[in-house]
Amino acid sequence: MTTVRPAATGRHLGYARVSTEEQATDAQTDELRAAGCQTIFQEHGSGASRARPELARLLKEIRPGDVLVVVRLDRLARSVSHLLEVIERLEAKGAHFRSLRDPIDTSTPQGMFSLQVLGAVAQLERALISERTKAGIAAAKARGKRPGNPGLRARDPAAIRKAAAARDKVFTGDVLTTMDRWLPTVRRMRPSSPWDDVVRVLNQDGGQKWSVERLRRAVRRAVRERVADPILLERAPRSPPEDRLMMLVAGIAMANPDMSLRAIGTQLEQMRERTPRGAPKWSASSVKHLLDQAAKLGLAPNLTSGR
Repeated sequence: MTTVRPAATGRHLGYARVSTEEQATDAQTDELRAAGCQTIFQEHGSGASRARPELARLLKEIRPGDVLVVVRLDRLARSVSHLLEVIERLEAKGAHFRSLRDPIDTSTPQGMFSLQVLGAVAQLERALISERTKAGIAAAKARGKRPGNPGLRARDPAAIRKAAAARDKVFTGDVLTTMDRWLPTVRRMRPSSPWDDVVRVLNQDGGQKWSVERLRRAVRRAVRERVADPILLERAPRSPPEDRLMMLVAGIAMANPDMSLRAIGTQLEQMRERTPRGAPKWSASSVKHLLDQAAKLGLAPNLTSGR
């Protein structure tokens, strides 16, 4: 079965990145403008860095039919797997990707074939890394050496601090590069809704799996990086059961604008939420009633139109 992909009829959005040692993105922006990019997102940072706030902003703003354009693949991604992850997110939004100096343009059959080749290369790369890692561990054991960081095994304070700083840097990068997926829902639901409810809404999309502690840590980091308001961390007020349900249903509806009333009801049933009257089954009218309440209280726009 052939997948019908939306045509590249929208905007061309350029992305330019230079390392901290390079002076400016002028050479890249000139090429991107010549390729028809009127808006260009410019990033400064090393290729290995996971912190790409401008890329995160671009992925948040891109719309169906738009094209993300780069001069070279290495300007966008730090690895093949990272490149494929970005392109997968573009595809989910109905957008396309094009590299000016590489044979990749996901709006064309030839470009998609090149992408499939890259996917196969990434899979082979993962297999080879796994094989080398296992071989290295086996060789170390044969020589009587234990795998892992000797400093950590010896509980050396300097090694522990270094490892903690490395983990913290990776976590900060993950927060910044993925916040367009989860932060809008957090902003809509916090602090009116408890953390448990926010996590349950976020975990329904089948992407990242959140725990309350992991989400709170991510929000604290976003606040520290000044990309989120500290009010999100305030304690949720104690609310009557129906008010909590109203906020939960509104949160689901705003996180999934195309979801029907019946689909929202099915999701609530899967979450084992009972209706305001205590019934296990949700009707479309029960969902609509709570969404209408949220709209009347000014907690959300009219969420029932078009559903």
